Amino acid sequence: MRTGDVMTTPVITVGPDTTVRDATALMAEHGVALLPVVSVDGRLVGVVAESDVLRGRVRHGPGDRDDALARTVGDVMTRAVCTVSPWTDVAAAVVLMVDRGLRSLPVVGEGGLVGIITRRDVARVLGRSDEDLRLAVSRRLDAYAGCHRWEVHAHRGGIVLCDEEDDPVQQHIATVLAAAVPGTVHVATHRRDSCPVHAVRGLSRPTVGVGTGDRRRQAVGP
Repeated sequence: MRTGDVMTTPVITVGPDTTVRDATALMAEHGVALLPVVSVDGRLVGVVAESDVLRGRVRHGPGDRDDALARTVGDVMTRAVCTVSPWTDVAAAVVLMVDRGLRSLPVVGEGGLVGIITRRDVARVLGRSDEDLRLAVSRRLDAYAGCHRWEVHAHRGGIVLCDEEDDPVQQHIATVLAAAVPGTVHVATHRRDSCPVHAVRGLSRPTVGVGTGDRRRQAVGP
């Protein structure tokens, strides 16, 4: 699962000339603790966080509150920014956030800032239910190969795909499509007549269905 699959987009941004007062108001309005700072041509030049705003105000003292809020984001922002790309593995992004003590990371592509990934984004995706994930994978595969071709099993982020045919090319395509669904941790493919549901490590009594048209739920396994 890539960062681009779970990131928040579009991103609320500010410019270096935005006042600290306006940046603070944006944070409060949207419930965010960090805003990417972009130049006129769209380049990421820094980030401004609640801590940057507080430091800017404390340096001036309580008597200079109005002057501090009138300063620009460019005066208080952090210029050395830790970023990831849309193709960065989500696990690597999580490790980076934990190791650096960060709550979010700007996502930068070839054209500049394309999104932002937060700890909340990751938690929301990893907390996806088995049934929700199974249906999402089924819909994606049905759109590609037609309804009911792939039997989809889901458990704790693991996906097992079972097909009537033993076609390596189609299995690879199905694996790529399933892996791109937010919440998928890993994928295994098998022929339907020999589909080991327990191929997902620790799989026990998963939710099973065939395509999106089948809404039956049954227990499989011991």
